Amino acid sequence: MVRTADALLLLSFGGPERPEDVMPFLENVTRGRGVPRERLEAVAEHYLHFGGVSPINALNRDIITAVEAELAAAGLELPVYFGNRNWHPMVEDTVARMAADGVGSALVFPTSAWGGYSGCLQYHEDIARARAAFGAGAPQLLKLRQYFDHPLLIETFADAIRSARDRLPAGQRASARLVFTAHSIPVSADAAAGPPADGGRLYSRQVADAARLCAVATGFTDYDLVWQSRSGPPQVPWLEPDIVDHLDDLAAKGVEAVVVCPVGFVSDHLEVIWDLDNEAAQKAAELGMGFARVATPGSDPRFAKLVVELISEQLRGAEPRRLGAVPGYGCTRDGAPCAVGCCAITRRPTTGN
Repeated sequence: MVRTADALLLLSFGGPERPEDVMPFLENVTRGRGVPRERLEAVAEHYLHFGGVSPINALNRDIITAVEAELAAAGLELPVYFGNRNWHPMVEDTVARMAADGVGSALVFPTSAWGGYSGCLQYHEDIARARAAFGAGAPQLLKLRQYFDHPLLIETFADAIRSARDRLPAGQRASARLVFTAHSIPVSADAAAGPPADGGRLYSRQVADAARLCAVATGFTDYDLVWQSRSGPPQVPWLEPDIVDHLDDLAAKGVEAVVVCPVGFVSDHLEVIWDLDNEAAQKAAELGMGFARVATPGSDPRFAKLVVELISEQLRGAEPRRLGAVPGYGCTRDGAPCAVGCCAITRRPTTGN
C-alpha cells in the first residue's frame, strides 16, 4: 500500500437544476470578475432553453454510481462523496459532511482531465477553500492526476467516433471530416500554463495530443482541432478557430459531412449540448453539411474503470498508464503534488470543465 484513504470525493463544476437556480449559479461562476448583468442574462437563456436545468449534476451522479460499483468489484471500500465549485452540493458543505462522517483523508477525482488554471489549479483552490472553511480537523484531500491521455479515455472516445461516423448517411462516411473541439481559454492563460522549463501552453498541447491519439486509434490521418464556448470581451484573444466559424470554412472547401468530437469534455453538460448540439448542428444544417456529434466518455462503463485505476495508483501502487507525448502532472504514486508551475495562476476564464 502506497498510502491510505477513507473516501473518494468527486469534484466538479456544478450546474443549476431548476430555473430559479440559474442566475445565482451564474453569479457564483463569475464572482469577482465584474461580468455585466446583461451578459449573465444572455447566458441564462441557454440554460432556460433547457428548462433551467444543466445535465451536469445528474451525469456526475451517474458517474458516482458506476464508480461505486467498480470500487466494490475491485475490493476497494471507499464511500464516494460529491461536491461542486459553483452549485449545490457545494464542496465546502461536502467536506464538512465528510468530516462529520469521520473521514480523515480522501482522494479527489476532478471532472477535468487537463492541466492549466481552469482544468487543474482551480480544483486545488477549491480543495484548499473547502478545508479552510471547515477549519482545524478538515480531512486531508489529495487531487488525482491529469488523465487526458489515459488509454481508457482514448479508447472510449475512439469507439464513440466510430459510432458517430456510422450515424452519417452511408455516402458521407468515407469522406467525413473529423473535427475535435475543446473549451477555449484566453491565449495569455494558455501561454502561462505549464512549468516554465516545459514551454507553457500545457492545456492546448494536452488537448492536441489527446486529439492525435484519438485520430490514430480510429484511422484518421487528417483532422482538425478547434475550440468552443469562449466568453469575455472580444478584444481579448482566445484560442481559435471557433467551431461554428470552422464549419463555414470547411463548407467553402467542399466538405460534405463532419464528425465532431468534444474531446475536451467528460460529460454532455450544457456547453456541449448548446454549443454543439444546438449552434454547431444548426450551422451545419444551414450549410447542407452532414453532422454527427461524438458522445462524451462519462456515461461509458470504461470511464468508471479509469477512475478506479487512478485510485489504484495511489492505494495499491499500480503503474500509471499513459499514451501521450505531452507531459501530464498531478500526484504520483508516492503522493507528490503537481510540478512547480504546472498550472500558473492567470486571469480566470469562465469554463465548465
